Amino acid sequence: MSEVTRDKPGGDAPPPADGNDWRRRYWKKNLRLMVVLLAIWFTVSFGFGILLIEPLNNIVIAGFPLGLWFAQQGSIITFLIIIGIYALRMDRIDDEFGVSERNRNGDRL
Repeated sequence: MSEVTRDKPGGDAPPPADGNDWRRRYWKKNLRLMVVLLAIWFTVSFGFGILLIEPLNNIVIAGFPLGLWFAQQGSIITFLIIIGIYALRMDRIDDEFGVSERNRNGDRL
């Protein structure tokens, strides 16, 4: 079993020790990212799939009305893409604040 460290790759320093300021900044970045991604998902699933379904159904792609596509597959595909974006962006934020989960070689666990 690998030992988990909370260090930046190549560094031996723990997360910043200047009080809780770094935690507030970390959480603020996390919340901002979540709000943006959830707003995108809301727009695609509720806006395009429910509120704007009738106008979008006038556009037909490959034999399927666009509003139906957004209501059925569009919101699911968008959600999966958002999960990937969130995971990648949070890895970068974790690295920035020195709280990423890495082993002693700097490899992600």
